[in-house]
Amino acid sequence: MDSKYKNINLSIENKVAILKFNRPEQLNAMNRQMMDEIIDGIVTINNNEYVKVAVITGSGRAFMAGADIKEYGSQTEEQFRSFQERGIALYEAIENAPKPWIAAVNGFALGGGFEIALSCDLILASDSAKMGLPEVFLSLIPGGGGTQRLIQKIGVNRVREMLYLGAQYSSEQLHTWGIVNQIVAEGEFDVAVMQYAEKLSRRSPSAIKQLKRLVQLSLTSLSFDQKIEEEAKAVTELFYGLEAKKAIQDFIQKI
Repeated sequence: MDSKYKNINLSIENKVAILKFNRPEQLNAMNRQMMDEIIDGIVTINNNEYVKVAVITGSGRAFMAGADIKEYGSQTEEQFRSFQERGIALYEAIENAPKPWIAAVNGFALGGGFEIALSCDLILASDSAKMGLPEVFLSLIPGGGGTQRLIQKIGVNRVREMLYLGAQYSSEQLHTWGIVNQIVAEGEFDVAVMQYAEKLSRRSPSAIKQLKRLVQLSLTSLSFDQKIEEEAKAVTELFYGLEAKKAIQDFIQKI
């Protein structure tokens, strides 16, 4: 456990890093100090070669209830711009990480909290979790990529509904729509998340890194031929790498 943080907890277990938001009395609402700590924690995890998988979750009954509105509403113009820029850096640090990030949504994931979950590779959600982008109730819109990342994951009409109404949606509904990968019973949540993460940590890190890059590449404006060319380069690079050579030989010997 890293004690240098005040608003998050950071721990590592069996090659799995766990970054936990820790402002439970505020439903883990994110102020500027907490945002800076989260970014520092993400960078620390991404740079740790021992860590193969990262989990991001919340303490108490919330994953994260978005920005701390008291602080958010009192910002100067300069502070607001800085907050937005740092927020974008936070989401991109997860999305562009060389290793997979799992959002373990244990409770409310609203606004920026839901946007953090959307920037992760996979979402595991408690059966009691609620998610949504309620910014419209403040006459605002999501500012952390929520409008764009949602459209990459589900159909545009459902995205319009979620954005326009600002409603909260159950983990079951979002599982049906393809946003949530797996629903876990509340009482089994922590154990199930670690089992899932540890299973993923046993997969080839170099293959996962390339898979993550290629999936992201599929969402860009490159032509299909260019994307296929990048895939071919990646599989060739992996095939001639020591990790794949050993895995292939190990498999052959078992036949």
